[in-house]
Amino acid sequence: MQNITAVILYLSGLNETRNHQFTLFTLTLLCYCVILLVNICLIATIILDKNLHEPMYILLCTFCMNGLYGTTGFYPKFLWDLLSPLHIISYSGCLVQALVMYSFACSDLSILAVMAYDRYVAICRPLEYHSIMSKQRLFKLVCFSWLTPFCIIATNISLTSRLKLCSPYIARLFCVNWVIVTLACFPAQTIINNIVAYITIIIYVCHGCFIVWSYMYLIKTCVNSIENRAKFMQTCVPHLFSLLTFLATIVFDVMSMRFGSKDLPQNLQNFVAIEFLVIPPIMNPLIYGFKLTKIRNRILNVITLKTKL
Repeated sequence: MQNITAVILYLSGLNETRNHQFTLFTLTLLCYCVILLVNICLIATIILDKNLHEPMYILLCTFCMNGLYGTTGFYPKFLWDLLSPLHIISYSGCLVQALVMYSFACSDLSILAVMAYDRYVAICRPLEYHSIMSKQRLFKLVCFSWLTPFCIIATNISLTSRLKLCSPYIARLFCVNWVIVTLACFPAQTIINNIVAYITIIIYVCHGCFIVWSYMYLIKTCVNSIENRAKFMQTCVPHLFSLLTFLATIVFDVMSMRFGSKDLPQNLQNFVAIEFLVIPPIMNPLIYGFKLTKIRNRILNVITLKTKL
């Protein structure tokens, strides 16, 4: 087949939902509006309140910003596709969307790793906390959690861009690097892609191992201290819940994509594919907003003040 890299690709994940497109459009738009509302509300609360300019809250603000970045790479295009008879995307646009989706997911895990390190220092080394988590180090950690995943995923995407594709059909709701690679005319050319992809997976599995190690150490430290147990319940439980939610959605999606999901109905495949773009971006701000006392009190004060006015 002729090289299609200069033409267009077809997203075929919506083929079985044509009879419910307007209903899906309404629900998706509502979901995206909720994501924007809860994340922007939390970001604005942290930025505007100087009492929240602490490492834990700045990292949370970064977490929510990354959620907005990732969902913006998916929802506008998806909403357009729901109202369009043709679900197409340019090859370059497809690569950009894949870059956004993957860098968003990897950045989420990097930020969760940095947040785990922050909680470890706060609880296990409280007297050294402010010297260790200085503004300079915090800035470096935030840059690490954003720039490193972006560069790693950009390397994967650049390797994909050199491939000659022999099919224009992507059986997903959005562009995924691994699916694009499977469309290559010559499988032998994808060996480097596979090696780099598995190196990337190993890097972020190590992130997960670090988080597990930090929590094992935290639990060991908190067992014999009432004060540390209170800190753990207040600040670590939301982080742990965010981690478990993220890992469950990502692992489910990766397993179904890498090891085959052809036996699953298309609608179920679609749900699995977009879980990490629906559940974490909504749940994370709500969990942190309700669980962290300072943020909850700040939001309640603003609501009370507006009610009185």
